[in-house]
Amino acid sequence: MNKSYLVQKLTDKSNYLTKKDLEDSVTEILNYVSKSLAEGNRIEIRGFGSFSIRERRARMARNPKTGSAIKVNSKYHPYFRAAKSLKLGLAD
Repeated sequence: MNKSYLVQKLTDKSNYLTKKDLEDSVTEILNYVSKSLAEGNRIEIRGFGSFSIRERRARMARNPKTGSAIKVNSKYHPYFRAAKSLKLGLAD
């Protein structure tokens, strides 16, 4: 699911909010999640799951074009863990 599809589904279900209002709300929520993760915070949405960041260690990799070895520095990446109710299909 992408952002525009989510906004469309919310618009179809809502009789009181405009598409623009819903689009702005979804954008604001996603911006908040991104900013919080960038600051190193964990976000939990009950019944859906949690977002956190994890560190990837430094490693040696290969350039697929040339085959030469290159060093990849350690970095952080977002991680999502689904809630039990989402895994079991109980979420609405």
